Amino acid sequence: MVMKFFFPKCGAKPALAALGLVVPILVSAQPRLDVIEFSSRVLKDNPLHDPVVRRLAVFVPGQYTNHTALPIVYYLPGYDSSADDFIRQADSWCAFSQKLADEVTPVLLVVVDGRNRWGGSQYLNSPAQGNYADYVCDEIVSRVESRYVITTNPPQRIIAGHSSGGFGALRLGMLRPGLFDAVIALSPDSDFPFTHLPLVKMPGVTNASLAQIKSYMAPSLTVPFPKDGDLTYALGLSAAYAPAGPGEPGKFQWLYDANGRLRQEVWQRWLDNDPLTIVQHEPNAFHANQSVYLDGAAHDQFGANVGARKVYEVLRDRAVRCTFYEPPGGHLDHLQERLQRGIAWVFNRPLPEIK
Repeated sequence: MVMKFFFPKCGAKPALAALGLVVPILVSAQPRLDVIEFSSRVLKDNPLHDPVVRRLAVFVPGQYTNHTALPIVYYLPGYDSSADDFIRQADSWCAFSQKLADEVTPVLLVVVDGRNRWGGSQYLNSPAQGNYADYVCDEIVSRVESRYVITTNPPQRIIAGHSSGGFGALRLGMLRPGLFDAVIALSPDSDFPFTHLPLVKMPGVTNASLAQIKSYMAPSLTVPFPKDGDLTYALGLSAAYAPAGPGEPGKFQWLYDANGRLRQEVWQRWLDNDPLTIVQHEPNAFHANQSVYLDGAAHDQFGANVGARKVYEVLRDRAVRCTFYEPPGGHLDHLQERLQRGIAWVFNRPLPEIK
């Protein structure tokens, strides 16, 4: 069942939607939030027993009508965030959607839910968690574009994201170049030896025994959730990057052996998923007709600016159109301004400096 909630304006209560009714899209001069809820066939029977029914947040500028053809930005939130967080902040994101329409160009902004048991799926297919790349590229795109009119002129679809979502934007942009005309990766996870290796060497990760790690894997979901945030994050990344295989759903290879030594063959599987590694080894990682916008905050606490710059330094010598920008602040600062700047660059609009 598909339920579509219509907000005449942000902040209004969807009284009819609360009754489970489908409310048609109406012409409005106000920006609005539409919430699309549907049951995913791709995520059905996922090994982590994560929700199959999920919501999308679609922020619609006032310029949109039933006959308006607009580009669509598919936005992937960072780790432990989802569309529900954007729905709770509807007023802010509606205002941003309208600001974007007035100052850059009208687009539909679609926010995805890729959160799983561990906090995030990295938007990848994996037998240890479920097929989240297919969920985004096949199910979400088709659901959205069956309800809204998409422009026929490129750029039609932009895949964008922040942090783990920026990683997902890069990976899905490479995976489906015919689907996404442009990529906007804000502080993306990349350059794992610089950003992720220090994480997996934290005591909360290295001190976990193999018995503990095995107990956390699906389908053993009765074990208490790890209290250490670094360990939880490492478990989630392991599920995305190092699944045991199709015959062992929910299971993954752990980075450390029984003696606490880093398993280089498993770490290599992580590196094989690193966007920097991929672009270094794959000359055609992005197609020449794609645009790739990369950024990383100057004082990013996780060093995401370093990896983003390195990805740019590889791509700038190729046919793909690309750029890198280093805004001020930290990892989470100026997020809306950074996204607006990325969209402006994709559409060849003036680029404001972020202060």
